Amino acid sequence: MLELTPADYQAIWLSTRVAVVATLLSLPFGYAMAYLLVFSRVRGKAFIDGLVNLPLVLPPVVVGYLLLLLLGRHGWLGSLLDAWGIHIVFTWKAAVLASMVVGFPLLVRSIRLGLEGIDEKLLQASRTLGAHWYDTLFTIIIPLSGRSVLAGATLMFARSLGEFGATIIIAGNIPGVTQTIPLAIYDYTNTPGGDRMALSLCIVSVVLSFAVLLLNEGLLRRFSPRREP
Repeated sequence: MLELTPADYQAIWLSTRVAVVATLLSLPFGYAMAYLLVFSRVRGKAFIDGLVNLPLVLPPVVVGYLLLLLLGRHGWLGSLLDAWGIHIVFTWKAAVLASMVVGFPLLVRSIRLGLEGIDEKLLQASRTLGAHWYDTLFTIIIPLSGRSVLAGATLMFARSLGEFGATIIIAGNIPGVTQTIPLAIYDYTNTPGGDRMALSLCIVSVVLSFAVLLLNEGLLRRFSPRREP
């Protein structure tokens, strides 16, 4: 039987909220970046690709600390935002930003694989018929890459649910404000007698992640092209 406190329900709600917002905000940027890496002829693609994937190889704590330096009150961007009355550090928005940065490479890589799998002959036919780039984008590229977008969004959502290292650095561990499921579990494991509560949240986390994967699989099957018998 799960034992959940009101603070645990807040952590579950906040984790879900952060994951949803981070995924939705990242989708247009992730698609644009994948499109740039696949179809553009810009120089320095290898450098851009390495920069995008850097959060995958960096420890999440390092990512969080760099974000803290950038967005803190004395940081370059943080001081600018502070002048406008915008505060991000140690708010739930910081948790969203941390999830966006850490999960962004997974989103881009998935979409990129889908874009690279599009038949080049279709794009050539589109150009031959005089279609503008935006016509090709909305009538061929986006429809044919829908499955990869869904897969990337699912990966990023699941990654955001489990984000810990960068979040605790830039957002802190404030119950009811920035405490997500992983941070709540961390608190319980450092509290005498908190093992059962930590286990309850672990079960919730597993169920949520598994439900997301099942939903993703169901949507992929539903929107997959049907083969003629």
